[in-house]
Amino acid sequence: MAATVPNQPAAAPARPFRPRLAHRYRLDAVMMTAAWAGVAIALLVLLALISDVFRSGIPYLNWDFLTSFPSRRPSSAGILSAWVGTVYSIFLVGLIGFPLGVGAGIYLEEFAPDNWFTRLVEINVNNLAGVPAIIYGLLGLELFVRIASPVTGGRSLLSGSLTLALLILPIVIVSTRESLRAVPDSTRQAGFALGATRWQVVRTIIVPEAASGILTGTILGISRAIGEAAPLITIGALTFISFLPDNLQSPFTVLPIQIFNWVSRPQAEFQNLAAAAIIVLLAILLTMNSIAIVIRNKLQVKR
Repeated sequence: MAATVPNQPAAAPARPFRPRLAHRYRLDAVMMTAAWAGVAIALLVLLALISDVFRSGIPYLNWDFLTSFPSRRPSSAGILSAWVGTVYSIFLVGLIGFPLGVGAGIYLEEFAPDNWFTRLVEINVNNLAGVPAIIYGLLGLELFVRIASPVTGGRSLLSGSLTLALLILPIVIVSTRESLRAVPDSTRQAGFALGATRWQVVRTIIVPEAASGILTGTILGISRAIGEAAPLITIGALTFISFLPDNLQSPFTVLPIQIFNWVSRPQAEFQNLAAAAIIVLLAILLTMNSIAIVIRNKLQVKR
């Protein structure tokens, strides 16, 4: 006799799908409103801070302020050594960090073999992008100020620039890799089909296509470095200098350290001088970023 099959429970009827579009549109409107409200609050706070800085600093911003050295008397204090040191250090940071970061990003993305060591390096580079700046200051103190002091001169302009270059390296490497990854793979295959080597394809096709993204990452890295005070304080950058650095091994100071020094003083005059120095720092930052953006846009138009 054939085996009897036990009665199986009937499957539950499928529930009809209800789009509930009106409810979804309401939720979308609520989230959009919350997002715009968050942006508006952040912008209002930023505008309030900037307006307060300009209101306090504009009366103290004059030619004597820009061409005088720091002083213990607010009436004769200036930022000559600080803004010159900032320009020197940022120039050296770009000169050191840009080729190293871009070269490392190109190698990791286009030439490095896919093995455990490469994956370990990639993980560490991504993690270093979020490390606090003071950790780089401690590394620079040990590596550049103490170990490499015969070359760097100890607490010098070169040591500070190398420390800030380490700070921006992960940002430049990550942005370079992402920019190269955004170039379609068919572009590489077309170059190979024409008989070009990998290096020729990368040098003449891939890197020029990704140049705008690479420069954007470099701009972000330098923008972060120009406002950092913690790593430079850690390596021993001075807060009071009455001379300009004449070589890479000279002592130096920068605007963020000078601002920190004045803000920490109780006199109201020094607080206003700090506001004026912030305006100068913003002007230098916007000028350098504008130059980099113009170069990036020209490269895009040329391509």
